[in-house]
Amino acid sequence: MHYIPFNSRQEHHKAPFGAATCGGEIRFRVILPRELRCRAVRLVIHRDDLPEHELYAMDWERMESENEEWWALSYSPPARGLYWYRFEYDTDWGAVSIGHAGNGLGKIAEGGEWQLTVCSERFKTPEWIKGGVIYQIFPDRFFRSDEPKTDVSTDRLLRDDWGGEPMWSPDKNGSITRYDYFGGDLCGITEKLPYIASLGVNCIYLNPIFEAHSNHRYDTADYMKIDPLLGNERDFRELCDEAMRLGIRILLDGVFSHTGADSRYFNKKGRYETKGAYQTKDSEYYGWYRFSHWPDEYKSWWGINILPEVNEESPGFADFVTGERGVLKKWMRLGASGWRLDVADELPDSLLDRISAAVKEENPGALIIGEVWEDATNKISHGGRRRYLQGGQLDGVMNYPFADAVITFIKTGGKSGGAEKFMETIMSLLENYPKQAIDCLMNHIGTHDTARALTLFSGGKPTDGKRRKNVPAPDAASLEKGVRLLKMAAAVQYTLPGVPSVYYGDEAGMLGGNDPFNRGCFPWDNINGELFTHYRALGELRKRHGCFQESRFEPVSATLGCVAFARAGDGDGVLTIANRNEHGIEYRLPGGWRGASLELGGEMLSEDVVKIGACETVLLARIDN
Repeated sequence: MHYIPFNSRQEHHKAPFGAATCGGEIRFRVILPRELRCRAVRLVIHRDDLPEHELYAMDWERMESENEEWWALSYSPPARGLYWYRFEYDTDWGAVSIGHAGNGLGKIAEGGEWQLTVCSERFKTPEWIKGGVIYQIFPDRFFRSDEPKTDVSTDRLLRDDWGGEPMWSPDKNGSITRYDYFGGDLCGITEKLPYIASLGVNCIYLNPIFEAHSNHRYDTADYMKIDPLLGNERDFRELCDEAMRLGIRILLDGVFSHTGADSRYFNKKGRYETKGAYQTKDSEYYGWYRFSHWPDEYKSWWGINILPEVNEESPGFADFVTGERGVLKKWMRLGASGWRLDVADELPDSLLDRISAAVKEENPGALIIGEVWEDATNKISHGGRRRYLQGGQLDGVMNYPFADAVITFIKTGGKSGGAEKFMETIMSLLENYPKQAIDCLMNHIGTHDTARALTLFSGGKPTDGKRRKNVPAPDAASLEKGVRLLKMAAAVQYTLPGVPSVYYGDEAGMLGGNDPFNRGCFPWDNINGELFTHYRALGELRKRHGCFQESRFEPVSATLGCVAFARAGDGDGVLTIANRNEHGIEYRLPGGWRGASLELGGEMLSEDVVKIGACETVLLARIDN
């Protein structure tokens, strides 16, 4: 006999759906056939950091129809954490387990355990980011103003060919010892704020802006100073003020797992007047680093010796970052509205706790996003399970699983169950992540660490690990196909739960392989009008419909290369139908969507049938009375 005794994704079996709060009530219901002659059913649950399993007897609830017995239980998790659960029942023939067989479905005598994320009842996330749009900028390559550059190191290679291919010139040891700069700056970003605002953006995420001796600036040299090529504190304050006038907040990149070797803290090259940890053990910064044999043998980030790793639990370093006169509060007082934490999974809980406390003390509405490439609710690092999204650390994370799901579906479509796999990834994330964090997820399909989305969708393959060559430019037909697929991906990205994040220039049609070729100059004289119009329409859509702020996600279908889902709010809703087939389809709308209006793409054939072109995403909207 085939039946489903439990489905964690149906509120008939588990309510509420997804993660829970400490002390909140969860209602479980198991349904078994009467002929099993079940005598008792138990919830078997344990917290991840405890070895013991707890057993809770479920109550016989009622008979339904002729053959269903319902067993139910209300359970309240006593503390925040990661929990695992399954069920077991007794019959005349002994005890039998009900385990998780995948997709939320339970199976008799098979499967593993379901995950239950429990966050603090005090976990709240910023309201202003919900329903918004993030725009990521690599500062050196966005726009160069006419403001003079002062106090710039003479060893920097300054280029005057805006739009030229980024340089990649390793030395004989494979190391980059000289970087090229195109001169993009903070004043340039301020000049282009009206353009950014026209995309519906309400948050700009800036890659590092502090003084450093690389164009990416992840090798911080001075946390308390704007890099001279980008400007100064006055320029930063003006950027924040002008952005806020347009309803846009600024998110800074905090790199706190390592510094540059060429920094005032380590000072390996003796560039700075201060005595760094490399120069003397008496340096005030010596305790920031881990030396195995001072001064030349030290722990470095991923073994890269120009990036000495910081001992993040050093009281001196933690105070420097989080103290009253520390890094975080200084830049927030100058206008920053939050932080994106580089390699957050490499920072210990002790520092994340202090960062969160300091940021929220300065501004309770500030946003903290962490770089975590996996499911952030069950990530293991620093020797244990992490608690990023349980309250008191991160508001959200960069949603790499989401990006992988969207890119894979758009590239492969119906091959090997692409639509089904896409929906399973989305549902798994929504089930594991607290709702507060879901609303703040940074949903990107490209960043400074990945090849350009248009390159991938145009058939380009990322370069090898040495990254010595860019991906060749696509031919006209491949580029046309890539633009079509990027429009499709963006429509999906903008309508899933979370906050869409646009990597600067994706909306303009920028191409490029892996770092550094994905970090080209913005093509101000050659913007792809088709893509720009599409992105602007998507931004306007999010502003128009309140359902994108804190709304329900309703999976509709995922099969045969087509995915459909709805966002439903208190007063409106938007239905997304993504057809990744190389042929058009006619899609019959689900109940409740008859007569909905087309917002993007497609053609209505009747009140409940929409015609969708090949490789096209259609958006429909309704107003709920």
